[in-house]
Amino acid sequence: MSGEYVFGWHAVEAVLKREPERLQRVWIQTGRQDKRVKVITDALNDLGVRWQVVHRKELDERVAGVHQGIVAAVSESREWTEDDLLAQLAGQDAAPFLLVLDGVTDPHNLGACMRTADAVGVQAVIVPKDKSASLTPVARKVACGAAETVPFVRVTNLARFLRTLKDQGVWLIGTAGEAKATLFQADFKGPVALVMGAEGKGMRRLTREHCDQLINIPMLGHVDSLNVSVATGVCLYEALRQRLG
Repeated sequence: MSGEYVFGWHAVEAVLKREPERLQRVWIQTGRQDKRVKVITDALNDLGVRWQVVHRKELDERVAGVHQGIVAAVSESREWTEDDLLAQLAGQDAAPFLLVLDGVTDPHNLGACMRTADAVGVQAVIVPKDKSASLTPVARKVACGAAETVPFVRVTNLARFLRTLKDQGVWLIGTAGEAKATLFQADFKGPVALVMGAEGKGMRRLTREHCDQLINIPMLGHVDSLNVSVATGVCLYEALRQRLG
């Protein structure tokens, strides 16, 4: 058995629903006999996937994180490439709606951003391959299934890929505390990519230079910044409000 672990009920259910062929084996904590367990075990039986009831200690030893009483061994997911994403954008009628995360290294923040991205209809999350969190089991668990629904694209050279997006007509809106325009003055209605930087440092210089517009999130209290996943959620829902209107 080779691959990776997925844990948490939402994450395992998402794999079962969307990519059941990846499931290799499932472990469920002893003591649970509710309807949710029956639905999953019946589906696993239909697929011919082995599952086993074990003590919590064995689950704790397999993964580092709050597993909620279920862990699945899965084959590695197919990684999206830059060409995959560009081909998808070229073949769709809807205006691109993308999220770029530059230097977000905490898997909890990545998972939270993925979850919100799925909720608002983002078509892909783009990150640089270096100095960025990947879809670890922790990130997948926090994403609550979104890691199995939203394409996750790691690019070798983020600045170069941003230029490619601009050539495709995508408007790049980046967040920066010193920006003069606010979130509510930005236009998210057309082909757009929201670019978010890491907490503290923000976007790297080249990333910032490739943005067509820089905006800030109005802050009226005493704190001077938001957690990156919270800031991403605020911006994405303003974008969704505009796109639905």
